[in-house]
Amino acid sequence: MATLSVVLSVYNGASTLERTLRSVSWADEVVVVNGSSTDDTVKIAKKFTPRIFTRPNNRMLNVNKNFGFTKATGDWILSLDADEELTKPLSDEIRRIIKNERVPGGEIAGYWIPRKNMIFGKWIKHGLWWPDKQLRLFRRGTGKFPCVHVHEYLAVDGKTETIDEPYIHYNYDSIAQYLSKMETIYTESEVAKMTAAGYRPVWHDALRFPVSDFVKIYFAEEGYRDGLHGLVLSLLQSFYSLIVFVKLWENEGFPEISPSVSEARREIGRAGHEIRYWSLSTGIRETTSPVRRFWMRLGRRLTRRALREREDSAV
Repeated sequence: MATLSVVLSVYNGASTLERTLRSVSWADEVVVVNGSSTDDTVKIAKKFTPRIFTRPNNRMLNVNKNFGFTKATGDWILSLDADEELTKPLSDEIRRIIKNERVPGGEIAGYWIPRKNMIFGKWIKHGLWWPDKQLRLFRRGTGKFPCVHVHEYLAVDGKTETIDEPYIHYNYDSIAQYLSKMETIYTESEVAKMTAAGYRPVWHDALRFPVSDFVKIYFAEEGYRDGLHGLVLSLLQSFYSLIVFVKLWENEGFPEISPSVSEARREIGRAGHEIRYWSLSTGIRETTSPVRRFWMRLGRRLTRRALREREDSAV
């Protein structure tokens, strides 16, 4: 009968680890890779498993996850973080899969699982944060993380399917936690990735990066449906993009770049038109009034034309 190993890589996760381990206590094996924690991570982990390995804490978080996969002995591996939790319906679904009670069309190497992100005390149902599917369940020996970017997906060799039941991710409890992770982990990884790809800072990206992220998350991905949470998170992701740009500029030695006032004004105007375009697109989608929809479509058409004219004049 097939068995399951749950693998976690943890650094100073004492505040959430017990909840995570309790939710997978039914698994055949639990492997914890301790990134040289200075809190009670190891003490808590010992309540649930003897399979604990201590290694240096690596900023490329997925290095230690891959190490944990090599220590697993189960037929299947479930990769989790210390701030995540399995629900009972998802646990039951995973058990059905690995016990062959669910018969897929051919051998499946891995499963994508929706992730229910809890941010600032609320389940965020739009934008980047839902359904936020992650490939976390896979046959041992078929998958690993590429270790290129901290937000990369696990890669498996073979066919994949999706499980409907989500798991819970207690993402950010406070603004301090968000800003800390943004500064020390996520923006650093993004900058390294873009630098490796050959990106060189262009002054107008100081506006385009944050504006593009904001309109994508808040309007196109319907972040506005999450109320003030959605607005604030869209603005924070916009700020994230600005910090990425500034760090890329910093890596170049803060070179002196002097756009003219007219160039800056034109770029700010472009940003305004982009926001207006997506705002009108959202209004068209939301309104129930045919008259309002007509006028908003007309306004969007004129805004699109203005955007094209600005692009043409910039060439």
